[in-house]
Amino acid sequence: MRRRRRPSGCEEDRLVVIVTRWDLLRVYLRPDADIRDEVTDEVPVRVLWLMPRSIDVAVADRVVTLAGRLERRSEAEIAVATTRQIDGVVAVVGELTWCLDDTRLRSDEQVLHGVADDRLRTL
Repeated sequence: MRRRRRPSGCEEDRLVVIVTRWDLLRVYLRPDADIRDEVTDEVPVRVLWLMPRSIDVAVADRVVTLAGRLERRSEAEIAVATTRQIDGVVAVVGELTWCLDDTRLRSDEQVLHGVADDRLRTL
């Protein structure tokens, strides 16, 4: 790829930075292994607070496939949405399943009941 430099200026016609096509496209040319490592480290651990290998991650031609079983449907949706935002990812295939569909709960339903719930209602 031939690198042609394009100057970028500001409103005062001063040179701010020189950007090449390589600079713009480099993020999409990441190796699949790098993308897989970032998704494996970022999505389950930092976003969902799960164990590192709780989601199976496969990457082929920068298309990421997420597989596995999670506790909640919302976690699966968050995993797919977060993966889409990672540099170099061109598509995400979500093959995640879940135990609880928490996206269909009514607002008046309580997912978890604590010991003090009944006592607080009487106050």
